[in-house]
Amino acid sequence: MFTIREGRKEDLPRTLELIHELALYEKAPEEVTNTVERMEKEGFGEQPAFGFYVAERQSDAYIVGIAVYYYRYSTWKGRRLYLEDIVVTATERGKGAGKALFDRVLEKTMEEGCSGMTWQVLDWNRPAITFYERYGADLDGEWINCNMQAPEIAVYLAKK
Repeated sequence: MFTIREGRKEDLPRTLELIHELALYEKAPEEVTNTVERMEKEGFGEQPAFGFYVAERQSDAYIVGIAVYYYRYSTWKGRRLYLEDIVVTATERGKGAGKALFDRVLEKTMEEGCSGMTWQVLDWNRPAITFYERYGADLDGEWINCNMQAPEIAVYLAKK
């Protein structure tokens, strides 16, 4: 029903559409500031910052889902694959595209010799939590996410 393949430059407009769909679902549509141009530069330049897979419907090759990943380093565990986003468009959920994408990223984790895979899920996203629990994933609620945006960093550094 679906074909999973590595993402290509020409997939970026649809990829960004799916990212916007995810942001809307997660009640934060205003948070997406990325652009296709930036994704092309950062994903397909000399040192790609991320990789991604797409799920295409076999009947018409329409992209119905994506899985975006990158590598991170844990001082405790070593090199890990970080699953940034996995998105399947609402009309295609429950048909196997998400499982196929997730399985492919797990395979990539092992192919690259990573010590494991890490990702986040919102505590209210019960469908996603249930999905990950089926895999036997450890859902750790102990850590608090921290981040600073570039404008906040600039303000801090200007005061320093």
